[in-house]
Amino acid sequence: MTVLIAVLTLVLLVSASTSPAIALSLNHYEKTCPDVESIVAKAVERATMKDKTVPAALLRMHFHDCFIRGCDASVLLYSKGNNKAEKDGPANLSLHGFYVIENAKKEVEAACPGVVSCADILAFAARDAVVLSGGPTWEVPKGRKDGRTSKASETIQLPAPTFNISQLQQSFSQRGLSMDDLVALSGGHTIGFSHCSSFQNRIRNFNATHDIDPTMHPSFAASLRNVCPIKNKAKNAGATMDPSSTAFDNTYFKLILQGKTLFSSDQALLTNPKTKGLVYKFASSKQSFVKAFVNSMIKMSSLNGGQEIRKDCRVVN
Repeated sequence: MTVLIAVLTLVLLVSASTSPAIALSLNHYEKTCPDVESIVAKAVERATMKDKTVPAALLRMHFHDCFIRGCDASVLLYSKGNNKAEKDGPANLSLHGFYVIENAKKEVEAACPGVVSCADILAFAARDAVVLSGGPTWEVPKGRKDGRTSKASETIQLPAPTFNISQLQQSFSQRGLSMDDLVALSGGHTIGFSHCSSFQNRIRNFNATHDIDPTMHPSFAASLRNVCPIKNKAKNAGATMDPSSTAFDNTYFKLILQGKTLFSSDQALLTNPKTKGLVYKFASSKQSFVKAFVNSMIKMSSLNGGQEIRKDCRVVN
């Protein structure tokens, strides 16, 4: 794929990391662990056959990993003693599917002990998740290292579903990601599910003037209010990100234009001329979206700042 040539030697420094940037390459495991990608792909596929929410979970997990200290698998570490890890930060409490990565790591370790990082396994799994959802495939640059630090307090740096366009732009630009990357990667919302808490702000007490966010389609808002009653007792109440929530497509962008997306941060993409133009472009061309998404995923997943190859993804060596 031609889009990959430019990123073969892509080296990016992640802002939150003091480690030197690590050069990634496509042939990093060619001699040391040639079957790693098929081992991971099979593990992801097996898990998806049992639970169709797995792909969206793995894609989100990879985003949440990369946005804190780079793609260093810090999101996989368990809390220990007084240290509360990222996975126990408020924004990450709804992450799930960790067992898929842990199981894949065990199989990879059996084949090539001490060679492949958990960070690379998560990057492969996120790509496989997109493929299993009917999306594109791409060559994942390899050679990430695993981080030794994971702090729940740092998850406040994750972009929130309530963010406006300037907050989103700042969050992405701090990580060397552009407005184009912001719109393309937001397209990951084509798969998955959201709990009521992430869009509650838009369907009740929106502001002093409006109870419901006026940019939201009235019938869509009404359906969400039914799903998320005021005294919501159902822990898992929520809505799918789009009606084809297990299919990777460009429906999400069409829904933004109809006022039928869940998050303020989705609707915010229409409040800036550049991002609005991209929403229209991706809504009208799945091919344009897919190409941009692949480019931006490679760019984001190349943010790295780890130090070691973990033996067990849950604990540092």
